[in-house]
Amino acid sequence: MTEECRDPLQRELIDAAKNWLAIDGLWFLAIEERYGLETAIECDAAVWKKFSLIEAERIISRLKLAENGGLDSLEIALRHRLFSLLNTYVMKRPDESTLEWYMTSCRTQTARERKGLPLFPCKVIGEIDYTSFASRIDHRITTTCLSCPPDPRSETFFCGWRFSLEE
Repeated sequence: MTEECRDPLQRELIDAAKNWLAIDGLWFLAIEERYGLETAIECDAAVWKKFSLIEAERIISRLKLAENGGLDSLEIALRHRLFSLLNTYVMKRPDESTLEWYMTSCRTQTARERKGLPLFPCKVIGEIDYTSFASRIDHRITTTCLSCPPDPRSETFFCGWRFSLEE
C-alpha cells in the first residue's frame, strides 16, 4: 500500500502503522542508549515473540482464517501485518509447499541509510518474529532466513524469508 492512496481509512491505517513503528523505534533506542545494543536486542526479541503471536491471533480472528490454514493463510496474513502498510515486498510461490517473502523496501533500514548509519542487524529479531507469526498461522510451517542484516545486503531486497509447509 502506498502513501498516495486516496481512501481516508487507508491513509489513517498507514498513519497508525507509522506511529506504531515510531514507538517501536523510540523504545528500542531508549533501551539501547541506557543499556547497550545487546540488551536492547534481547528486550526487543522478547517483545517481538509475544507481539507476533498477538498480531497473528488478531489477523486470524479478523479475517476468519482457518486454523492451520497452510501457506495460503500465511500469504493472506502477511499482507495484513502492520509493516505491510509501510514497506514493499514481493511474495513468490516456487512450489506448493513453499512461500518466499522478500522485503524490497524497509522503512527502518532506509532511514538508517539516509542518516549514514549501518543497517540494523535485525536477523535475530526477524527469526523470532517470522517464526512465531508463521507457526501461529499454522504449526506445520517452518521458517528459514534467506538473508537479513547483518548478512551482506542483496541488491534486490533487505531481507528474505522462506516458509515451508511440513505435511
